[in-house]
Amino acid sequence: MEFSSLVLMEVDPIDKKFIKEIGSFSLSHGGEYVKKFYCHSGDVFIIFDINKDVEDWEYSAIFDLFEKEDFINKGFKIEDVDSEFNPAWIISFPLMEEREDLQASIEAAGELIEREIHKVLEVIKGKKEEYQ
Repeated sequence: MEFSSLVLMEVDPIDKKFIKEIGSFSLSHGGEYVKKFYCHSGDVFIIFDINKDVEDWEYSAIFDLFEKEDFINKGFKIEDVDSEFNPAWIISFPLMEEREDLQASIEAAGELIEREIHKVLEVIKGKKEEYQ
């Protein structure tokens, strides 16, 4: 399924209830990996995973080989989400007042997500012995 847009919702940080819609934003890359997209306390959060089930060794290999440096260099905070069945991460960045700036950050995040997931899934091929 191809995604073309995401709706950014502001949520209450305590009870996670929706407060209001911030807007709809286009996403030409990486949308199929996004699981949650919301903001609170002045930050935008994108939770994403690899969009497929993995074996135990793949889980370890993906977390081990997933590179966060490009996300950090682009101004995103990124953390592993190890409470999910499949490898997942959360990235965050400040909510921007200018729609164009916010759109640019969302698009940059999508491109990084797609590129890194494709890369790590390719890199782990043939590494089963190393991670069992």
